[in-house]
Amino acid sequence: MASGSCDIGLIGLAVMGQNLVLNMNDHGYKVAVFNRTVSKVDEFVNDEAKGTQVEGAHSIEEMCGMLKLPRRVMIMVKAGEVVDQTIEQVLPYLEKGDIIIDGGNSLFTDSNRRTKDLAAKGILFVGTGVSGGEEGARFGPSIMPGGNPAAWPHVKEIFQAIAAKVEDGTPCCDWVGEDGAGHYVKMVHNGIEYGDIQLIGEAYQLLKDALGMSADELAEVFREWNKGELDSYLIEISATIFGKKDEDGTPLLDKILDTAGQKGTGKWTAISALDLGMPLTLIGESVFARCLSALKDERVQASKVLHGPESKNEAGSRAEFIEEVRRALYCSKMVSYAQGYMLLRAAEKDQGWHLNMGGIALMWRGGCIIRSVFLGNIKAAYEKDPQLANLLLDGFFADALNKYQASWRKAIVHAIEMGVPTPAFSTALAFYDGYRTARLPANLLQAQRDFFGAHTYERTDKPRGEYFHTNWTGRGGRVSSSTYNA
Repeated sequence: MASGSCDIGLIGLAVMGQNLVLNMNDHGYKVAVFNRTVSKVDEFVNDEAKGTQVEGAHSIEEMCGMLKLPRRVMIMVKAGEVVDQTIEQVLPYLEKGDIIIDGGNSLFTDSNRRTKDLAAKGILFVGTGVSGGEEGARFGPSIMPGGNPAAWPHVKEIFQAIAAKVEDGTPCCDWVGEDGAGHYVKMVHNGIEYGDIQLIGEAYQLLKDALGMSADELAEVFREWNKGELDSYLIEISATIFGKKDEDGTPLLDKILDTAGQKGTGKWTAISALDLGMPLTLIGESVFARCLSALKDERVQASKVLHGPESKNEAGSRAEFIEEVRRALYCSKMVSYAQGYMLLRAAEKDQGWHLNMGGIALMWRGGCIIRSVFLGNIKAAYEKDPQLANLLLDGFFADALNKYQASWRKAIVHAIEMGVPTPAFSTALAFYDGYRTARLPANLLQAQRDFFGAHTYERTDKPRGEYFHTNWTGRGGRVSSSTYNA
């Protein structure tokens, strides 16, 4: 096949796909586009892409014929089978050394498989996370590419050109790692996003219920928070949301039904954490909080039958309480990110990847949904110590937690006394207390397991790796379980 004049082809003209195409065009790249519903191609070229260099194709064969060598084909379709079907449709029109890029929210194990399967056919695969929503895609997303390392030199220039930039101009895009590493990092990003959103929701409910704050007052508090340690995209948009009025002049937020949706990436993060034995308690609670919100009718019924505290707790001085909630939010957020990075470390080891932890924090500094000033501190922590076991052990994080923990506890005590649910605040504190406790009650747990199942235990006065069994009642045998699962 002869080569054409377009730098890259993109399949899938939903909002993210369209905006990425226009972003690439802005940066001087010529893009060929195709969509399964072919009429959408003409609509896009004659409407949103009018006056640009974007070229429409009416078949995959035609689009591939428009591309320079090596051909770069980016797929922006729904994760799952549709990605595999699209790859199969593209393959007949590609040659050895051409590149397929999946920019959707694919499960990392699918990207592992696709990297290997396509490499066997001489095709280089890139599975990349793209974060930032519609606006990010249009004006600069965070891009997290992984897959076949041989593909990186061929996509690096385009990806880094269209990515968000931090203050010094560094792009929020770098090579993440092999196989499904890019999609894994995007999955963890989304898990942390679930946590951040849940934490902000709990802060909102605490301020609203404890202080009776109006939407305008909440908007003011969040705008103030966004000028300090909590400076982030999600705090910023929350302030805007609180300030938005419906057509009748009342806060729009009050008219939105309190049932949360989810697309699965938070659940995938929690499942991966369970598979790897990592205590991602905050992200797990955030997923379950969404599930609980979905039981709207049951909750309405329960509210008539089940009672909370008789009297509402007085939260002390208004300014003090607002500051306690802010500190609780900040400390809990630290725990959430620390847990996310624990999972990345475990996955790196499990999959044999080579992840750049500081680089991941940089990629999340701009463009993406969890972008915040806080990520600069994470990058600095890993620059100082690339082998850092846990973010909470870094001086910056440990100092902040030690300084703020009393306020964090007070905010949760107020919530308990008022009957306001704070699952994420509470589980973050429980993790913090568990992590800093030198001796946990797991000795009793192991004794119980040995009692009923002869699962054995280790002893404090013997070397690690030696296992013992006790005949606890005198009636049991001396045989212990042949497998030992902690």
